[in-house]
Amino acid sequence: QVQLVESGGGLVQDGGSLMRLSCAASGLTFSSYVMGWFRQVPGKERAFVAAISGSASMTYYVDSVKGRFTISRDNAKNTVYLQMNSLKPEDTAVYYCAADLSYRMVRASKPAYWGQGTQVTVSS
Repeated sequence: QVQLVESGGGLVQDGGSLMRLSCAASGLTFSSYVMGWFRQVPGKERAFVAAISGSASMTYYVDSVKGRFTISRDNAKNTVYLQMNSLKPEDTAVYYCAADLSYRMVRASKPAYWGQGTQVTVSS
């Protein structure tokens, strides 16, 4: 079965902090899938953060992270990454990895597969 396993979350301080999240995928033809990152805070819906096409030729970001976050993938390792720079307290959330054959489904927050999430906390 398909598994998406996130790692790399934790606690960092506000301003200038760096963190890289990883999501290892198995059970799917990884290079065929659009991969996405989402985040969720208590009481709010899960929100789109970034996505990357199967060939990595296209990337998409929510405005609030443009210029600070970078999504990338290594198809040889079946892994997608989210490099997060200049972290702010408002970036605090559980971050989820997602996969779907369609960018439209990822962007609509309806991907076929979700990871279990990893907590990112940015202290002020």
